[in-house]
Amino acid sequence: MRKSYGIAEMRTMRRLGRGQLLLVAAAAAAVLAALVVVLSPPRVPADGETRGGVTETRWGRLSEGDRALLAAVRRAGLWEMPAGQQAQQRASSARVKEVGDMIMEQHAQLDEDVRATAARLGVILPSEPNADQKRWLAELSGKFGADYDQTFVLRLRAAHGKVFGVIAQVRAQTENSEIRAFSERSLKYVNTHMTLLESTGLATREALSS
Repeated sequence: MRKSYGIAEMRTMRRLGRGQLLLVAAAAAAVLAALVVVLSPPRVPADGETRGGVTETRWGRLSEGDRALLAAVRRAGLWEMPAGQQAQQRASSARVKEVGDMIMEQHAQLDEDVRATAARLGVILPSEPNADQKRWLAELSGKFGADYDQTFVLRLRAAHGKVFGVIAQVRAQTENSEIRAFSERSLKYVNTHMTLLESTGLATREALSS
């Protein structure tokens, strides 16, 4: 015998039905959201992008200045290595050719160091020189002989002077022991390179003031 329901019972059943529908809809939305997270790949940082703010690491706090130092050293190598190689073909001075070769080889060593340090600290490094450095390379590419020698020495010496200031400032302010040690290693390279460039005899008072 079929059971008959009153009006109150029918209303209760409709409310239960709506509740079940809402639960089903909520569950479906949750599943959809989970699928979006799983199927959507994580955003890959743009080349040269750094993660903002201060990060706590096992070696101490990592700041924006620390990240900027790693990027600056990386970019220095990305233009000075090809410049050093180019000097061996275009320079007229045997000493400039020799200096170019030594700077190229030492920057290759420093590049390995900066990439390893950045990997430990989770810092994304640039993969190409900045606009000024590209312009300097283009300028050098249009010169030969003694003109090339002079431009090579002055451009690289000025660039080393700029990065020296960045390294020294970060070394004095950083709270990260990895960055501190890297700064000290980098300063040795920069000092060596400036001494090598000056050993060519082309970093004269007249040339520097022109």
